[in-house]
Amino acid sequence: MSSVIAFMLRYGSVMVVATLVLLLSGLDLVTSATAVIACINNTGPGLGQVGPAGNFQGLSDFQTWVCTISMLLGRLELVAVLVVLTTSFWRK
Repeated sequence: MSSVIAFMLRYGSVMVVATLVLLLSGLDLVTSATAVIACINNTGPGLGQVGPAGNFQGLSDFQTWVCTISMLLGRLELVAVLVVLTTSFWRK
């Protein structure tokens, strides 16, 4: 049970951090949140600027990189990527 809760907290924190980074880069809340959800879950279009009538082309280079990193985290299994990025993994 604690492993599932830990995964959910990590998943949620990555979504919140990526959304906040996109918010700070100038996107609105709906576009930021749904772009991150669409990228991490690989679910297709979001809402707002990245909605069904739009695409990710209007994003800046930095915003595209944030979405790309979110997509990689979602595709490569979030826990495996976060384990590789921890310092304790490399000390052993």
